[in-house]
Amino acid sequence: MIRAGFSAMVALSLSFPAFAAEPAVAPPAAVAEGKTVIDQTTGMEFVFVNGGCYQMGSNNIDNTKPVHPVCVSAFSMGKTEVTQAQWAKVMGNNPSRFKQCGPECPVEYVSWNEAQHFIKKLNSLSGKQYRMPTEAEWEYAARSGGKNEQWAGTNDQKQLNSFAWYKDNSGETTHKVALKMPNGLGLYDMTGNVDEWCRDWYHEAYNASPKDNPSGPGNGKERVLRGGSWVGTVDEARAAMRYSYTPDDRYDYAGLRLVLPAR
Repeated sequence: MIRAGFSAMVALSLSFPAFAAEPAVAPPAAVAEGKTVIDQTTGMEFVFVNGGCYQMGSNNIDNTKPVHPVCVSAFSMGKTEVTQAQWAKVMGNNPSRFKQCGPECPVEYVSWNEAQHFIKKLNSLSGKQYRMPTEAEWEYAARSGGKNEQWAGTNDQKQLNSFAWYKDNSGETTHKVALKMPNGLGLYDMTGNVDEWCRDWYHEAYNASPKDNPSGPGNGKERVLRGGSWVGTVDEARAAMRYSYTPDDRYDYAGLRLVLPAR
């Protein structure tokens, strides 16, 4: 896994390079960015995210170099992380270590493989095609639509307490979703609370992927986690930070958030 010793990867200067974002791709007719839809099976709320192009990565963190252009198509993303109640409604169990946090807290202690079982069962119940986000989709959404944000919703470290549960303010536990401020797309806890599994196999040279809708290598040994968590530091919570764990790994700081591709 890549989390251990991550601080050695972060350069002394942690500011992201300035860039001019490419024009966003127009959303389908009658669909507006920020419009929400609700999954009737679980009550999950999904926010429409207009597709567009942005500069992915950071030149200050070794496994996110170099900053490179990426374009993603429109999709809808879960307004919050999957909660314990939503997981239990689909799976009939609650694997979380922090059950005392409550049903509206994020589900955690689920492996990538277990999350796939959840998605498969949810799709069967709902008739939808939910999936995990790709790394490119996740970072684009975390940065409020590809903006130059170091954390989801802000560039100001002094404001981070307003947006995220992380090591300095979490009290060593998860918290109910959507208690902090959302980012510019109306998405909560993209920074902090729990790390979120992504669809991709991990590859350190992820800039080698195609520019349009990259989805990572075709195979590998580890999957990607993004977003920082209740146990993570300020630097670990950065939108560009990426980690890798095997698909069977479980941690009480790892959960998930779903996307619904635009049709």
